[in-house]
Amino acid sequence: MASEKKKSKAKHTLKEVKTLGQQLLSSRTYVNNLPLLLTFVSPNFPPQYVLESLLSLQSFFTTLLPSLSSYSLKNTKKTSEEDDAELIYRTWLRSKFDDLVRLLIDLLFSEQADEALRQFVLDSLMEFVKVGNGGRFHSALYHRLLHTILHSSTPVDLVLDLLLSKYFKYIDVRYVQVIVGHFDGNCYGFQCYFTHISLAKLAKTLESKDNPDDKTKTADGDDESHSRASMDLCIHKIHYIMSHVPPLEVAKENSDYEMWSGSEFLSKKGETEAQNNNNGLSAANISKKMKLKFTKAWISFLRLPLPVDIYKEVLISLHQAVIPYISNPIMLCDFLTRSYDIGGVVSVMALSSLFILMTQHGLEYPNFYEKLYALLLPSVFMAKHRAKFFQLLDTCLKSTLLPAYLAAAFTKKLSRLSLSVPPSGAVVIIALIHNLLRRHPSINCLVHRENDNENAADNSDVKGENARNANDSRTGSGTSAENLCVDHFNNEESNPAKSNALKSSLWEIDTLRHHYCPPVSRFVDSLKNDLTIRDKTTEVNIKDFSSSSYSTIFGEELRRRVKQVPLAFYKATPSLLFSDDFTGWTFKYEESKGSKSEENGCSPAKRQRM
Repeated sequence: MASEKKKSKAKHTLKEVKTLGQQLLSSRTYVNNLPLLLTFVSPNFPPQYVLESLLSLQSFFTTLLPSLSSYSLKNTKKTSEEDDAELIYRTWLRSKFDDLVRLLIDLLFSEQADEALRQFVLDSLMEFVKVGNGGRFHSALYHRLLHTILHSSTPVDLVLDLLLSKYFKYIDVRYVQVIVGHFDGNCYGFQCYFTHISLAKLAKTLESKDNPDDKTKTADGDDESHSRASMDLCIHKIHYIMSHVPPLEVAKENSDYEMWSGSEFLSKKGETEAQNNNNGLSAANISKKMKLKFTKAWISFLRLPLPVDIYKEVLISLHQAVIPYISNPIMLCDFLTRSYDIGGVVSVMALSSLFILMTQHGLEYPNFYEKLYALLLPSVFMAKHRAKFFQLLDTCLKSTLLPAYLAAAFTKKLSRLSLSVPPSGAVVIIALIHNLLRRHPSINCLVHRENDNENAADNSDVKGENARNANDSRTGSGTSAENLCVDHFNNEESNPAKSNALKSSLWEIDTLRHHYCPPVSRFVDSLKNDLTIRDKTTEVNIKDFSSSSYSTIFGEELRRRVKQVPLAFYKATPSLLFSDDFTGWTFKYEESKGSKSEENGCSPAKRQRM
């Protein structure tokens, strides 16, 4: 085949190729030039040959496709020899068109073709999609193009970017045209969200391949890993297309849509709208059909075994890009609850969408607060999406009908976390506790708790033990005296109802008054106010603190105007933490004391400074 193409290249110059195309377009007598021009649609020829042949072939088939028959000879009755010859001729043309489509797809995904040529090939394919089905949208050809994009082993970034940027802005590429009504001799309408229909079919195909019942057992593990990698690549491409499709807009009665095929559906207000309403194609019906196809595509996609990176990206954008546009958001409850039960960062990402289903769509999740309580870990304060999580946490704890034990558990858990989180996390914790104490006056007992009779009775044994060991404590030979106040809060308990938070106090917050970071020690003073007086206090906006970090805190300190400055100064900027003559600490053992201590069973070390 390659030798034949080289011979044709040697026999025909670029001018002759152009002449062959002009003859083909001028008369049916030169129709035999068609197979010859098809041989030039190959990456083995220079781009000039390919472009000249494609220009002629595209012009030839574009005028024929609206009237070109796609049925076979067996399904047609022969009436005369003339009709029989015409049918054979059109069937032959249809086969040549199929050959051209195959060559274009191969050329589009060929690594030998340059960028300009591939862009022209894609434009030619989309022109055939436009009128390939008897003058209407060729859905089968478009599905074949998307199928090839997903399963191509060569890079398809250029093709995807061109397809999304040039054609997805037109509504009739996203929605297929069908005959639904008559207006001025033309038939226009929208059948469905065809891009999502095609992707839904492809997702179902991948799902069937991933089904263990349909898999054949292979002894070689490399085949299975290669199949898994190929499926992950297809899933990445599907998500890329679905996430870059323009958002599904709700159809309005006065909407104007930009059409690729030049139709004027819904662009002529007045008489067109009356025809649409009479034929059952109102704006509400159009929007309903769009949502159904959109929903079907996303549900099929979410059933696939998503890779971890795609799984996280879906959870991040689900509440903005999917939930507002699907027909029934409750259909996502299984996917979101499973994601929320995983824990860690995945649960944090699923919280936004799950919260929308609970507050706006009536989803009941009995263990929601227990799962939310389990997410309060030090790692959350270093997560990438911690800002959104803190805002949702504050919103979830906003209801005044929240039980006192639950509000106290969250307050105490956050207070304990303030001892192990970065300064930016401590600032957010103070803001959250400030709002909790203001919303729930019943937990203000945690701010300052006196030793009541119950605590005294519970700690009576401890008091006796402390009294017996008082002399030993003074000499230093025994253990130190224990505090009479015991923290009854169980930090390891996963159930907030069993954490005994109401019996505890916020002693951890008091330690923040001496925090090494000045913004933390200053901000904690806001809790000194009586937050039960709601008229004189306001809630803190968590959004102002949720995105803080070391850099933001440092920047705020640099911009802060300081009224009092330290009086000490250096004549020269110091470059060392300690001076050069600092020798540090050394440890020495005295032989006499060491021998005596060995006899007593101990060997204390004496620390001296040089």
